[in-house]
Amino acid sequence: QVRLVESGGGKVQTGGSLRLSCAASGGVLSAYGMGWYRQAPGKEREIVARINWNGYSTEYADSVKGRFTISRDNAENMVHLQMNSLRPEDTAIYYCNSYPEGYLGWGQGTQVTVSS
Repeated sequence: QVRLVESGGGKVQTGGSLRLSCAASGGVLSAYGMGWYRQAPGKEREIVARINWNGYSTEYADSVKGRFTISRDNAENMVHLQMNSLRPEDTAIYYCNSYPEGYLGWGQGTQVTVSS
């Protein structure tokens, strides 16, 4: 069973940057398209970015286009999310999972807090 562990979150000011990482154990991530998701307080979880199995195709939610970059390193069994120009509305718990979701269990997520 694949276990996902997200890391790299923290507290930053508006305009700051963070790099999130998703490490997998117990399985091979290259078998899956992967996505970064986020859930803000009182809101439903939403997809932020996704990447296909080999990294050649990516898509982003309109709210993060031009600011976030998803990447993957299949040799290291990891997926990353570079987040620049962060805004208070980016505050959420961020999770990685398969895309489409549902093929892997959810990790604990990593908290991102952006202050104005």
